[in-house]
Amino acid sequence: MVGTLLLLWIGFFLLFFLYRSQRPKNFPPGPRPIPLFGNLLQLTLDNPIEDLKKVELRAQYGKVFSLYLGGRPAVVLNGLQAMKEAMVTKSVDFAGRPQGLMVSHITEGKGVILADYGPSWREHRRFALMTLRNFGLGKKSMEERILDEISYVITCLDRSVGQSMSPQTLFHKAASNIICSIIFGIRYDHDDKYLQDIIRMFTGNAKIFNGPWAMIYDALPLVRSLPLPFQKAFQNTAVLKKMAADMIAQHKSTRDPGEPRDLIDCYLDEIEKRGDNGSPFCEDQLIIYILDIYIAGTDTTSNTMLFALLYLMTYPEVQARCQQEIDTVLGDKTIVSYEDRHEMPYIQATIHEAQRLSSMVPFSVFHSTTKDTQLMGYNIPKGTLIIQNLSTVLHEEGQWKFPHDFNPTNFLNEQGEFVKPEAFMPFSVGPRVCLGESLARMELFLFLVTLLRRYQFVWPEDAGVPDLSPVWGVTLSPKPYKLGVRLRGDKTG
Repeated sequence: MVGTLLLLWIGFFLLFFLYRSQRPKNFPPGPRPIPLFGNLLQLTLDNPIEDLKKVELRAQYGKVFSLYLGGRPAVVLNGLQAMKEAMVTKSVDFAGRPQGLMVSHITEGKGVILADYGPSWREHRRFALMTLRNFGLGKKSMEERILDEISYVITCLDRSVGQSMSPQTLFHKAASNIICSIIFGIRYDHDDKYLQDIIRMFTGNAKIFNGPWAMIYDALPLVRSLPLPFQKAFQNTAVLKKMAADMIAQHKSTRDPGEPRDLIDCYLDEIEKRGDNGSPFCEDQLIIYILDIYIAGTDTTSNTMLFALLYLMTYPEVQARCQQEIDTVLGDKTIVSYEDRHEMPYIQATIHEAQRLSSMVPFSVFHSTTKDTQLMGYNIPKGTLIIQNLSTVLHEEGQWKFPHDFNPTNFLNEQGEFVKPEAFMPFSVGPRVCLGESLARMELFLFLVTLLRRYQFVWPEDAGVPDLSPVWGVTLSPKPYKLGVRLRGDKTG
């Protein structure tokens, strides 16, 4: 009897899945899903970007095709034309965030990065941009914060002159300190255990969120309560939330209302100003908000620096040309200014090329449709999960002179001037473009110019051949490598 009921239940479940997985009328085509798993088993889970980049998929189904993650349909956007129509022309239609996924469960739909499109999201994004500007973004004061942190990086690198060292956490610590100074009003010593714990948990979560276990969590709801590796992300987040709550409590006991020291004080002032009349600003939101701003201000910057230095060691002629431009423009100036970028087209081109080739956030953050809409002639129902395959835009044939190679001339015109093609969208485009984009641009320029002015970076002789392939995660990172550090002009080191 029990066996019969079990078979009936399984049969009902499979029929239900098959019914649900029938593509709606005029929905984008795609490979046939299988019961329960959808197209999950057709992806290489430890690096699905390689599957979604395959020319065969686009050749068979077009630039807009669909997949099933378990029983949930997802539409994959490929190439500049589809990306522009969805994220620019019809930006509001595609500005939602999918609910019911691992990341939305972890953040409880709060904060700003993963919050769904609506009034609360708009107010929190506007507040974040305003607060970042008030604390110096785009101003001399932010340059001073960044340059101050660079001085600590130089101290670390000076200890390795004439040797090789692992840069794996160096730039994560530096980027973390810059954003921590904005959020908490604090910087930490690079050896501080608190800072190391924060970085370890955030980077651990980043690897889980877009890895195989998160895809299994999203596709197979029945396994979510099992003690599988994705539970580590929930454990890490619980600790990070506790850290954020403790920091808020400290601020509440020491703040001077109306005289904010940092982002937390600004947010607490906003809560008081709005009162308790249905305002979306509250302490529960602030906890996730802190984690969101931290993520936006650290991971992409630190990983881009790691990729940039890896490329510059692999292509020493590019490094030499960067240094020649730096020497010519800065001359006897003591320190670099962000304004100097206007006179350094090759440096700007090199930074942008590192961002382009690395495809740092290959699928951006998943979107969803806010209403029934159309895209390139297909019907897309409200609530459909949208995956932006940004790597297909950043490496698209016809959009770049050298789509698959590291070559800064992708961003230079015939006169040697810096130009930014419209296909350059490493932070996505539209209303949900990355919050940390402006801060990342400033950090990358000041870091790279300051370090290249002082050091020559060389690939260690005993390290084999450079491996440019990335490690999969929410943001891609290079495989761990050693950085050979030499003082410029030092013929002995």
